Amino acid sequence: MNRAVLLTLTVVMALLTILTMVALIIESGKSKKVAETARQIKTEKTVVPDMKAVDYSAYKTLVGGDGREMVLIPAGAFTMGGGPEGDFDEQPQRVIYLDAYYMDKYEVTNADYQRFAKMLKRPIPTIPVFEDDVNLLKGDKQPVVGVTWIDAFAYCKWASKRLPTEAEWEKAARGENGGSYPWGDNYNPKLANGRGEEDGFKYSAPVGSFEQGRSPYGLYDMAGNVSEWVSDWYDQFYYKTSPFKNPKGPAEPDINKVLVYRGGSYNSSPHDLRASKRFGGAHPERGESSVGIRCARDLNAD
Repeated sequence: MNRAVLLTLTVVMALLTILTMVALIIESGKSKKVAETARQIKTEKTVVPDMKAVDYSAYKTLVGGDGREMVLIPAGAFTMGGGPEGDFDEQPQRVIYLDAYYMDKYEVTNADYQRFAKMLKRPIPTIPVFEDDVNLLKGDKQPVVGVTWIDAFAYCKWASKRLPTEAEWEKAARGENGGSYPWGDNYNPKLANGRGEEDGFKYSAPVGSFEQGRSPYGLYDMAGNVSEWVSDWYDQFYYKTSPFKNPKGPAEPDINKVLVYRGGSYNSSPHDLRASKRFGGAHPERGESSVGIRCARDLNAD
């Protein structure tokens, strides 16, 4: 190899080295810029809105027969129904009066239900029609699902409680002033476990995960996580004729003989997470992968 060829190769290698160094410097600058952007994003306060802490100590509590805390919902009137944004079966929006009652502070968990099932020698519910691994719904602190209305009725009776009526459920969720959601009129995905993973959960969350999404009485998960059985048979026109005081649903089921559940779930849109939303069409002997239990109790129950 002659001197000219060696010189040319040396120059080419030098140029390649310089170009490599320049590229590394440029990429290093880009990396620093990306890291700075990521740092800024990470420190933004997007987890929950800036809300004032609420003191719920004014509401009396007791421990139910299953060892779980219940909150006293005081007697009085409240606004029930959907208003202009509501579905047709939420109409008309009107004022309803309820006597005082107690409501579970949390949804019934898998651990709670397993204790009941073991004592009464009942089977653990089968979770139907779920596209993923059902074990993702079976954590001890996650709400029990797959329970039928009959299962829910039996659990509450065992605990010296009962299923709430639609009216009781709705008042406990929204308070006397009739907010669209437990926390107010504006939806925020950081305050409830609904559809999507912006709230931090793909499916159900451990009960009580959304501190700032509590209802006016301090109840957790009254919007989302899982829906909850109530005692009423479904009648799409019931609100037009229901009594002003302590409505308990139709005396006789309509031709469809289906029941109601409330509250929306981890698979619900913001519209379906509203406190006034009604879900009809549930057969008493069929469970769902997104429907669970919350019990109520009369004020003077033994």
